[in-house]
Amino acid sequence: MSILVDENTTFIIQGITGREAVTMTRELLDYGSKVIGGVTPGRKGRDVHGVPVEDTVRAFTARERVDGAVVVVPPAFATDAIFEAIEAGIKLIVVVTERIPRRQVAQVVEYAKQEGVRIIGPNCLGVISPGRARMGGVGGALESTNRAFKPGSIGVMSRSGGMTVEISNALSVAGLGISTAVSIGGDAIIGSSYAELMPLFEADPQTKGIAIYSEPGGRMEAELADYMTAVNSRLPVVAFMAGRFMDEMPGMRFGHAGTIVEGRADTTAEKIARMNAAGISVADRIEDMPVILAERIAKGS
Repeated sequence: MSILVDENTTFIIQGITGREAVTMTRELLDYGSKVIGGVTPGRKGRDVHGVPVEDTVRAFTARERVDGAVVVVPPAFATDAIFEAIEAGIKLIVVVTERIPRRQVAQVVEYAKQEGVRIIGPNCLGVISPGRARMGGVGGALESTNRAFKPGSIGVMSRSGGMTVEISNALSVAGLGISTAVSIGGDAIIGSSYAELMPLFEADPQTKGIAIYSEPGGRMEAELADYMTAVNSRLPVVAFMAGRFMDEMPGMRFGHAGTIVEGRADTTAEKIARMNAAGISVADRIEDMPVILAERIAKGS
């Protein structure tokens, strides 16, 4: 099994005629993902690598099942694209677009929750269930995808798209492999946090452990620690915390818009302490994560 996407997931790409989306479409098709259409207003009747293009999302949802949408449009038009997908009844939206104003992200995330829609991102690479399907740009070309993302038993969640690949590659090389990897996005406000995705992994019998990549700033690690404590999770979780040097430089940005340390609770030291207290192991190096996970899975903890 997997979470979010599998070999039966059908989806469209909004902004499909853009340069990045054209390349992404080819890579997704090569992987076997079911890209059934694309949307770019004013481009109806065209195709991208054989994928038909329409002016609106409803042109597809009115005639066939559409499980998801990948949003790859400029920041100025991204919220309109997300609202359009939600109103057309799509329940999974992967937002690749970066630099969407925070206020607009807050609006679409709140609306999505009201409508029972799952948003991944914004500013993310997407989702991959190795050997089944992928949505978004995660993995890149087919050869690199197959090398870094081998089917297996570990769920991956990462605020960094690049580190989604690095951690997954380490797990694949170690023989553990990936059940589903989710690039959740690096912005201050995102559609799905670690804690919000954990119940999906809990319900997936293929997933035996969780690996997360974390950074300074934000409350997601605290929320995950609270979740682990409250539900007595069956899944061992191992985290890698980047940017520990930032504890000495409060207010400094680190890579992503979400990594602004605003108080003691946002520091790496405090996050590590809270995660350890909740039973989450924190690895010193990426390559240590598979070792710790294998040990904890073998012990059943």
